[in-house]
Amino acid sequence: MSDLIVSLEGTEAGHRLALALALLAAFLHAVFGALQKGRHDPWLSRGAIDASYGLMAMPIALFLVPFPEPHMWPIFAGAFVIHTGYKIMQALAYTKGAYTVVYPVVRGTGPLFTVIGAGILFGEVFTGVQWLGVGVLLAGIFGLAVYNFIFLETQRESLGIALILAVITGLLVALYTTYDAYGIRATANPFTFLAWFFFIDGLAMPPYAVWRWSRMADRPTLGPLALRGIVGGIVAFFSFGSVMLATRLDKVGEAAVLRETSTVFAAVIGWLVLKETVGPRRIALMTLIATGAVIVEMGG
Repeated sequence: MSDLIVSLEGTEAGHRLALALALLAAFLHAVFGALQKGRHDPWLSRGAIDASYGLMAMPIALFLVPFPEPHMWPIFAGAFVIHTGYKIMQALAYTKGAYTVVYPVVRGTGPLFTVIGAGILFGEVFTGVQWLGVGVLLAGIFGLAVYNFIFLETQRESLGIALILAVITGLLVALYTTYDAYGIRATANPFTFLAWFFFIDGLAMPPYAVWRWSRMADRPTLGPLALRGIVGGIVAFFSFGSVMLATRLDKVGEAAVLRETSTVFAAVIGWLVLKETVGPRRIALMTLIATGAVIVEMGG
């Protein structure tokens, strides 16, 4: 599989596969966000998910993929720090604000800075039409956040700090997207990066989640929380793995922008699963997001 991925890098077939992987990542990332925001405390959900994918990745990293080259260890250390900071900010934002307000701000802040970072780090250049598409997509994403803010019925008193945390989280999304794209390109086998990333990344949050759970007066039962963690771990594998493979196959900036159609999926999930209101205006804004993504893809 790794030989096939490497052989498709920079080809038209690789571009098409990267498009499909980025859209798959968008849907799965929205599912992942809903899992963290849903029934359980976000810190507990994140700890359960990270523990699950860390344990799943361990045998793959140790026995199935080639061992990382020596130069990869500092890269993994940097990824660990960046992702831990991202997860802390994300959990704080979800604790303070409604999912349908916080999520669009997080995802809207990320792609703009990712495109800029990819231009600096990888020399990628967007055409004028693609920048128009980025603008349309961001207008839809931030418009969705503003609309949700206007009609928000819960957690309004803590929304200011939630939005600040969401913007910080979005900047960290841009940072980890470009950094991880550099990391997966720095090793001969992309699956070595993915397996070891998940194995190492799964170490940070579970200890805090256990400590937090032990101090709760009304502790949630572990069975449903563990199930959420297992499902979230599987979703994370395919979501993060898909977008990282897309950044190896094709442009980092395009993959990052297409992934942000996750906001459309998130709004649908918020409506169907979390019982949050969706109306014609939000549908129009979601259409704007999808249109922006199409312009970015066609404009290349």
